[in-house]
Amino acid sequence: MAFTQRPGTHLYWKRDGRDDAPALVLLNSIGTDMDIWDGVLPHLRGRFALLRIDTRGHGASIAEPGDYSLAMLADDVLAVADAAGFDRFSIAGVSLGGMIGMELALRASDQIEKLLPICTSATMDSASWNDRIAKVRGEGMAAIADLAMGRFLSDAAEPAIHEAVRRQLLAMDAEGYAGCGAAIRDMNLANRIAGIACPTLVVTGTHDTSTPFEGHGDHLLARIPGAAHVAMEAAHLAPLEAPEALAGVITTFLES
Repeated sequence: MAFTQRPGTHLYWKRDGRDDAPALVLLNSIGTDMDIWDGVLPHLRGRFALLRIDTRGHGASIAEPGDYSLAMLADDVLAVADAAGFDRFSIAGVSLGGMIGMELALRASDQIEKLLPICTSATMDSASWNDRIAKVRGEGMAAIADLAMGRFLSDAAEPAIHEAVRRQLLAMDAEGYAGCGAAIRDMNLANRIAGIACPTLVVTGTHDTSTPFEGHGDHLLARIPGAAHVAMEAAHLAPLEAPEALAGVITTFLES
């Protein structure tokens, strides 16, 4: 485990897996941290060199208040990857992590091997995100906890997972959430993702009401050249709800 300093933040990260294996960066969603990948790790660490990062303002990555951008968050990942010794790597990112992954595939195409955008989108309702940001900054995390939890997990997820995710959400820094929310609100990926050149596998959740296939996953599939698609029995936080199945999808795609 280590910290990397960037303007306005100290980024917390962990290396795992095999040093001599293909490199894979795992990125978390908004409102979670690197622990979202805990259930997936046992299935990946024997095959890959793994790097997990707490996104700016999340987990142990303490950050200054303000609006963040996808470009800023992508540069955060590049700085940590460099510190970890990853020259070229693949990316699996959930929700916001998938958006950062797409931005990286556009900004640093020479460094990205393969891309897995998981339960994510290139376009979201900016007005609703603006409202959510204002609510969090004015009233704290409890003000949006029910809304977020209603989309994070399906009723099939274990109660202990629900409780753990809710505790983490309520305890996180409201300014960190709001800053990353601004990156989602202001992203300009929709008309740029046709420029993604690396092999891409779009992963959607059949129970995902936040970024379902219709209107989100299908947009990625139609615009990213050569992109393939896999649908999983999960809601928005697929690594928590279907860790073994997701690990299988990741492994098959990266080793093909």
